[in-house]
Amino acid sequence: MKMRAAALVACLMMAAASPARAEGYFSPFIGFNFGGDSANCLSATSCEDRRLNVGASLAKRSGVVGIEEDIGYAPDFFGKTGEGNAVLTVMTSLTLGVPAGPIRPYGLIGIGLVRSHATFNNLAFDQNTIGYDIGGGVDVFFAKSIAVRGDIRHIKTLQDVTLGVFGSQPLDFWRASAGLTFAF
Repeated sequence: MKMRAAALVACLMMAAASPARAEGYFSPFIGFNFGGDSANCLSATSCEDRRLNVGASLAKRSGVVGIEEDIGYAPDFFGKTGEGNAVLTVMTSLTLGVPAGPIRPYGLIGIGLVRSHATFNNLAFDQNTIGYDIGGGVDVFFAKSIAVRGDIRHIKTLQDVTLGVFGSQPLDFWRASAGLTFAF
């Protein structure tokens, strides 16, 4: 009798449980870097010479946990020096967030590639390093699958970066960005 009751309870629980649904997100963004090695802006609020940072994030969440791939590109990261310079970040992050409602805050931590580039007197200096990001943000949904996103994250390399005239030290900066989120 106990086995039948247990089997009946298990069947009812499985019938009542809703299927797990994973949500995907695509979020193109535009922003700027500040603090640390981004010498043009000491903080997010005291920044007169903002340098563009563009990119996109692609994420998959199931409940509160998700994984995100973030690609960001910052041309002229070190200022208008030489024939050009840039920093590319490609980070894979674990995300934790509120999975429901029109306002969905989230936090993240990840690891990935930080690629620095600078050209001086026709000499190109490139360096790939491992780095991490930690941060968070919020998606504010105004339709079922479209949201406005605000994001801030700290990015730092785990190795020294040496690009010609720039010193040999870890690259360390913050990125603030805004964009749209398309859920699917």
